[in-house]
Amino acid sequence: MIFLRSRVLLGAMLLLVGILMLGCRSYPPAPVTAAAQDYRYVLGPGDLVNIVVWRNPELSATVTVRPDGKIAAPLVEDLQAAGKDPTTLARDIEKVLARVIRDPVVNVIVAGAMVGPYSEQIRVVGEAARPQVLAYRHKMTLLDVMIAVGVITDFADGNSATVVRTSEGKRGQYSVRIRDLLKRGDISANVEMVPGDVVIIPQTWF
Repeated sequence: MIFLRSRVLLGAMLLLVGILMLGCRSYPPAPVTAAAQDYRYVLGPGDLVNIVVWRNPELSATVTVRPDGKIAAPLVEDLQAAGKDPTTLARDIEKVLARVIRDPVVNVIVAGAMVGPYSEQIRVVGEAARPQVLAYRHKMTLLDVMIAVGVITDFADGNSATVVRTSEGKRGQYSVRIRDLLKRGDISANVEMVPGDVVIIPQTWF
């Protein structure tokens, strides 16, 4: 019986050590500047778009990108919109309308709050005041993200936070100093976000 208890206690201690070692794993600091200069907003389900057809107001409409990523408008049926930037979508609408009207000129404007595709949204998990999913904005920084989620809880180990980067060509995991940024005002701890970033804020052990 004593031997069994000792084995259980030893197993629990090894598990705790493993967790602590995992939490102490070090990652390189996140690059201060990361966003591409030629970034274009990409449409996603839930986005509201205003389609303006020059000299054809009866063909203009404001529509929502459906959950399947498609839109429907006058003379335009089930056209894929998610994953495209507004300019590309405008050119695709022009191709469809060209079958019935001569030389259509179309502008697509994103109206209302932007949502974007799931692959480009910023996710914040762990000890944030309000963990949530945010739409990516060009030049969005870690400070912008933390303001949106209501900073961190009293139990957060902000300086052990990491950013998991999933975008092509930038994949990796990086350390970020959220506590220094928020509590000390250390602006050097502020970094640019990349579409698809996941911010992980662990709980402090002390």
